[in-house]
Amino acid sequence: MRPILMKGHERPLTFLKYNRDGDLLFSCAKDHTPTVWFADNGERLGTYAGHNGAVWCCDVSRDSTRLITGSADQSAKLWDVQSGTQLFTFNFDSPARAVDFAVGDKLAVITTDPFMGLTSAIHVKRIAADPDDQVGDSVLVLKGPQGRINRAVWGPLNKTIISAGEDAVVRIWDTETGKLLQENDKEVGHKKTVTSLAKSTDGSHFLTGSLDKSAKLWDIRSLTLIKTYFTERPVNAVAMSPLLNHVVLGGGQDASAVTTTDHRAGKFEAKFYDKILQEEIGGVKGHFGPINALAFNPDGKSFSSGGEDGYVRLHHFDPDYFKIPSI
Repeated sequence: MRPILMKGHERPLTFLKYNRDGDLLFSCAKDHTPTVWFADNGERLGTYAGHNGAVWCCDVSRDSTRLITGSADQSAKLWDVQSGTQLFTFNFDSPARAVDFAVGDKLAVITTDPFMGLTSAIHVKRIAADPDDQVGDSVLVLKGPQGRINRAVWGPLNKTIISAGEDAVVRIWDTETGKLLQENDKEVGHKKTVTSLAKSTDGSHFLTGSLDKSAKLWDIRSLTLIKTYFTERPVNAVAMSPLLNHVVLGGGQDASAVTTTDHRAGKFEAKFYDKILQEEIGGVKGHFGPINALAFNPDGKSFSSGGEDGYVRLHHFDPDYFKIPSI
């Protein structure tokens, strides 16, 4: 596979997200400017200028009209995808991290970091159909656990929110009452910070990646552990193929430790595992720094990775990939 190299960011990538149609790819980086690209040829379409800090996460509405971004400048912003104009800014007292639209795009979850004595929190915001009617009030605020919440996503039918972060615990919250419903069993859970979380296409299970050098597959309703994938370096990003039983893990050492080794020792490749057998089936090398973001195109025929090196690499699978034997 010849990857398409997409150079538009000056700083490390933090997040990648395809829209539902799979024709647009949104990228976030530490350089304040989320960018949108054509997902087939990697052409840069435009940027969303207005944040004043690193942008950690983004999500795009089902109809690809709205983009939401969470940034270290203590705000989350709503954007018009087509024109790049800012529609609304949610302001917080601490950096915003994870953002996720609910099914139906009428609600969004935004997490904020611990900061100056404030604990981390999960905020649920109502998203108005007309931007002029948009208000900044939270429908629900959940006081989070100790440490940062790195990811929060909606569970089935928007009845729950699943969160995970620095304390290595995956939690399920009730969106009506704000109560904590479940925590994962400590015995089988991650031992270090959970860096990433990806839901399956059907929303029945999800994958978490952690600095403990593993990724785990969980049932979204019961929070039972289904599978564990072991690798030899910290996992910064995870993705699941919507087409085949494949999971992809990306990672590398911490950015501060990178310069002490040459790039070969850094093993900066996206590793593919058989979802069922938990065996490694291949890898895609190329980044000159840890992989911080991974995303699969919804059609399952291409995937992209974003690295500490500031590049997005877009890979269209060759025919052999689809012949990899699986159960």
